[in-house]
Amino acid sequence: MVATKEDPGKDWPQILAIIVACIPGVTSALLFTWPSPFLLILKNDQETYGSITEEEANLLPIFMSIGMLVTSLFFFKIHDFIGRKYTLILLSVPHSLFWLITIFASDIYSLYVGRFICGIADAVMYAALPIYMGEVATPRIRGTWGNGQSFSFNAGFFIINVLGYYLNIQQTAYVCLTLPLIGAILFMLMPESPYHHLVKHQDEKARKSLQWLLRKKNIEPDFQQLKADVKRQTSETGTWTDLFKIPSNRRALIACLFIRLGQQCSGIGVFENYIQYIFEKAQVRSISPEISAIVFSGTLWIVMTMFSIIMDKLGRRKSYTLSSLGCAICLCAESLYFYFDDNDILDLSGFQWFPLATFVAYVVTYSAGLGPLPSLMCGELFSASIKGKALAICSMATGFYVTLFSFAFRYLLTHVGLYAPFAVYAAMTFLGFVASFFIVPETKGKTLEEIQQELKGNKRRDF
Repeated sequence: MVATKEDPGKDWPQILAIIVACIPGVTSALLFTWPSPFLLILKNDQETYGSITEEEANLLPIFMSIGMLVTSLFFFKIHDFIGRKYTLILLSVPHSLFWLITIFASDIYSLYVGRFICGIADAVMYAALPIYMGEVATPRIRGTWGNGQSFSFNAGFFIINVLGYYLNIQQTAYVCLTLPLIGAILFMLMPESPYHHLVKHQDEKARKSLQWLLRKKNIEPDFQQLKADVKRQTSETGTWTDLFKIPSNRRALIACLFIRLGQQCSGIGVFENYIQYIFEKAQVRSISPEISAIVFSGTLWIVMTMFSIIMDKLGRRKSYTLSSLGCAICLCAESLYFYFDDNDILDLSGFQWFPLATFVAYVVTYSAGLGPLPSLMCGELFSASIKGKALAICSMATGFYVTLFSFAFRYLLTHVGLYAPFAVYAAMTFLGFVASFFIVPETKGKTLEEIQQELKGNKRRDF
């Protein structure tokens, strides 16, 4: 979205719209990281769920990513048909359905079905939420508040670990069931993206949406500029082949797939699902797995929020590269600790604090770039004509990445040792650090149209 320099308008309406839009992101995080506090409980609660093996319980995180992987291409156009706003409201249905299934489930297979449904919801959310946030915010607001999806996800990760510490599975489900319902009600009061209205040739609705978001007396210059930008972008063909054939689209797609891959190479998807399990396997007795998970998730939430405020000053590419290097160092240190401990090479009884301390350091470096940037940049890099298809591919790729790294974690842990997945994550994250210099573009402080022009080579590109 654009705003004239003479009168930039108000910031708070855009911020409010982003905050409400991110409520489905909080729910998605609650669902995605739900196994973190409850995997161990499921295995031990034979009275409610019968005899569940460790292997069966550990498949729960994977079912959600599989659901996202196989359904992304079926839902990539839904936000174009019914709008970004109503797509995000619609997410309250599958989100609520999972909590209802959880309340009444009596076996592992019901939970598998619920997790798969959550994956379908994520396929929709990852296609719609970055677009909505990118289209309702000016560059100044988008630089900080465009990280709202990451903020909401980390909030959900922390909340589920806290709830899991104090409540059982059914009690947690009752509490969490209220969130998608509240989100749907609040979002009804928010505006639709002015981009969407203009694409649908609804000029008057676009003016009203822009007026709501900017709160300016004279909205016409902003409206005319936005209309011209959307007209130019939608005048381009938006076929599947254009996504790969047109150089600017291809650059944007490669960048988005790369930054999503780099994020998952750091192991974050595995940590969010298995963090308590990891600490249990590490046999760290100085602090319980439950408290370790709360410290890890709480630190991630706080630190990423802090970095969201200052990251726009540093720039996208620099943040991503420094974050990748820092995460690679932390993962390498973690791998060495577990290697020495697994093989009894050193007596580490006096260093049981080290795994949690290194995880906290990892959180700090991850929050500086790898955490917030993928969601932010995926909403910035594509023109209106191709954005839906591009984000569908990115969502499908994310589901594939999470599934792959989850299976890899289980295999390496079982057949090699706990140090092995950390060593692989460290090596791949370091390779991502090197490659980021050549792949990650700079979008700091630019409108969506300016980003498109630079990708096309019409202006200097910060690559």
